[in-house]
Amino acid sequence: MSCPRLPQGHLPTDFDFTDPDLLQARVPHPEFAEARRTAPVQWCPQPRGIAGFEDEGYWAVTRHADVKYVSTHPELFSSSANTAIIRFNESIHRDQIDAQRMIMLNMDPPEHTRVRQIVQRGFTPRAIRSLEGALRSRARAIVEAAVEASDRADGDGTFDFVTNISVELPLQAIAELVGVPQHDRAKIFDWSNKMAAYDDPEYALTEEVSTEAAMEIVAYAMNLADARKRCPAQDIVSQLVAAEDEGNLSNDEFGFFVILLAVAGNETTRNAISHGMHAFLTHPDQWELYKRERPGTAAEEIVRWATPIVSFQRTATRDLELAGQRISAGDRVGVFYSSANHDPAVFTDPERFDITRDPNPHLGFGGGGPHFCLGKSLAVLEIDLIFQAIADALPDLRLAEEPRRLRSAWINGIKELRVSRAAR
Repeated sequence: MSCPRLPQGHLPTDFDFTDPDLLQARVPHPEFAEARRTAPVQWCPQPRGIAGFEDEGYWAVTRHADVKYVSTHPELFSSSANTAIIRFNESIHRDQIDAQRMIMLNMDPPEHTRVRQIVQRGFTPRAIRSLEGALRSRARAIVEAAVEASDRADGDGTFDFVTNISVELPLQAIAELVGVPQHDRAKIFDWSNKMAAYDDPEYALTEEVSTEAAMEIVAYAMNLADARKRCPAQDIVSQLVAAEDEGNLSNDEFGFFVILLAVAGNETTRNAISHGMHAFLTHPDQWELYKRERPGTAAEEIVRWATPIVSFQRTATRDLELAGQRISAGDRVGVFYSSANHDPAVFTDPERFDITRDPNPHLGFGGGGPHFCLGKSLAVLEIDLIFQAIADALPDLRLAEEPRRLRSAWINGIKELRVSRAAR
């Protein structure tokens, strides 16, 4: 039985930070601010089963310090018990949720420790540096192609920034990392979209389609792993799978690792780039500063500002207390990175987009602990390279329309961002 619920401040008693209709309209920063001020750990009720879980709701953790505490104590807060996804489609079955424990995001130590020690071989500073030259060239080519597209665009120079720029470099980076041939990369993009967008009716997807897409990625990756075992190459796949009995990944473990890359690496960096461009175009002083000085702190501020993952969840492993609230073993606990990254106790003037912000202890790559983003260095590199290329080739971009947002319970996503080039 859950502990008695204390009052949750001044928000409506049925307010749910994971409502996908809410997040399609906006990130609820005013409500996060109220929660941090009055009830930083508060109970959010949900009708039984509405989020795919057979319980009554979850605890919303909104302060930076508390999000970090939950993230760094996996012995108290499990990622595996209910997975890290805070809200599924209500039609999902429990066995489908449990199957996702094969993904590293949803593992607890010691299994998580074992798998992470293997896969981090592909994310060493040397490995990331080895990609920089190829990604720099790809970033320039992507932006040059967008320039050509704008020249063909009905004479007004308007184009969709998401389709023409944001989607390309993260996909290319992941594909480059795992050795996916150029002609197969569109498949990975399509499958990852279907996995992440099942809450958005525009895509007319079901949980079944999302699951099928995940299985397509797993099958593709397993075939790739099998090929590398038979014929090793100088790439990360061979490093991770070519000698399973020497502490490498099995074929199915590699398949689920590629799922994590497809969503955690592709979707999140893509949305950071889209939000970053929108931030620059709505804060022209910062765009002018970036074009002039190219500060190395810009990518981190873009991630703080965008926070592509609004929240993940953990499950309490025992009865405990957090910020004065008694939480029972088995209760779900939502850690809201979007709120933590606007906590005035940590960030001076957090509502200001400031690409020179330093220090910037944001939690956009997770709150630390075992699940801190493995690909942070790669993501920062991608963001830096694409905006350098944009500043060089498309310095005169203008916002043509307000962005169209993704309907999702946990992703801060942009589906479309219409931009145009200034009249020449």
